[in-house]
Amino acid sequence: MARSLDPIDDPQQIRQADAGLLARALAAQRECTLRLFDAVRAALGPQLEIRYGDELNPPLWELGHVGWFEEFWIARNPERLRGTAARLEAARAAPLLAGADALYNSSHVPHARRWHLDLPSAKRTLDTLARVRERTLALLAAGGADDDALYFFRLALMHEAMHVEADTMIAQVLALDVRGALADTGPAAAAVGGELDIPAAALTVGSDDAGFHFDNEFGTHQVDVPALRIDSAPVTWGAYLPFIAAGGYDEPRWWSSAGWAWRRHALPSGLPRYVARGDDGSLRRASFDTWTAIDPAQPAVNLSQHEAQAWCAWAGRRLPTEFEWLHARTHAGEAFAWGQVWEWTASPFGPWPGFRPHPYRDYSQPWFDGRPVLKGGSFATPACMQHPRYRNFFSAGRNDVFAGFRSCAL
Repeated sequence: MARSLDPIDDPQQIRQADAGLLARALAAQRECTLRLFDAVRAALGPQLEIRYGDELNPPLWELGHVGWFEEFWIARNPERLRGTAARLEAARAAPLLAGADALYNSSHVPHARRWHLDLPSAKRTLDTLARVRERTLALLAAGGADDDALYFFRLALMHEAMHVEADTMIAQVLALDVRGALADTGPAAAAVGGELDIPAAALTVGSDDAGFHFDNEFGTHQVDVPALRIDSAPVTWGAYLPFIAAGGYDEPRWWSSAGWAWRRHALPSGLPRYVARGDDGSLRRASFDTWTAIDPAQPAVNLSQHEAQAWCAWAGRRLPTEFEWLHARTHAGEAFAWGQVWEWTASPFGPWPGFRPHPYRDYSQPWFDGRPVLKGGSFATPACMQHPRYRNFFSAGRNDVFAGFRSCAL
């Protein structure tokens, strides 16, 4: 995957960023946040009202939550310099916005309640966001230079990046015209194709080295990965559409029992999400507010893990494990194309040996429930999040995620 020479676009350098680079990266990420918010506001109108949905959050809540999270873990956190040893229970200073904890603390504000909160106006939310950032940058400049001292600044950057992608997904769900705010509006075709033969290896995973890590990435251990043959790039629409044409969405034999139940409930049209059949019988796909012909060279996207597994059963293939994905990416280098769609794996999301939750305890531990790991990143993923070690995780039925898959030979 091609990388910019600018270190703010290099996920490894960002994980080891000093205060100066972090300040630049925080500023760049905030520009993306505000640009996308402005586009969403222009599309929805000044009231920013949206319907309730399990996959959605009110745009004003999203924006306020980003600022709340940054202030909660940095300016209000008396133990911010202790890094992962900081205590969640430590008494915190009051927020700049009175009552902010009751509005934006995602650990305590149920999802459905977010539509019924008396949220501040967009102007007040933006003003608060700016004031929080001023304090953040002042503390960053005055603080320590080791990994502990920089941990929460790095975490705030990653958290905001996650919400930029989440907001992009919301714009896709709502069919909003936000194209002017995005660097890319869909995945690009891979420059490579075919399969890669990857030798067996004893793969060391889990990192204890310097820099920033999410808690679920810790726990160094060795995994024996057998030799495998894996796609050099995610499965394209050109490879996926024949499954649809062959009636794959109407054949229970290709689906797991859970997958078939999901398909009947979630996709009554018998087509993938955002895909529809035109009057001439051709398939078209919605990209935000625009319907276009499907490009067979692009990676198939907005597919659930159930759909990925059904295609694999039909094609006589299988999904890779997260360890196979990581080993193939490391071994093959540039021949392994990634970063245009998140990629479902066959691995359940769970803790590695010696797992200890970081102070943001709700990040990983509540989700060790068997949902699958996704690897890579999508066209909408900010560069700082596209690190090969990163373990994304969603339930198998989520098809609002910009996710596709690659396959392995049986």
